[in-house]
Amino acid sequence: MKITKDMSITEIIQVYPQTHEIFRKFNLGCIGCIAANFETLEDGLIAHGIKVEEFLDEINKAVE
Repeated sequence: MKITKDMSITEIIQVYPQTHEIFRKFNLGCIGCIAANFETLEDGLIAHGIKVEEFLDEINKAVE
């Protein structure tokens, strides 16, 4: 399964716990954030000024 920008942050971390390191690398403290339950990955990245495609490339490499 490929991680997409429309997935919730919580779903990504639950299904792929190894992605936690990628979130940390980009300074995203999504674990424990209430918004992570309903916010899409794209919403969170945009809110933090992170390029969506760059993040998706990196996070999908981590789950290959």
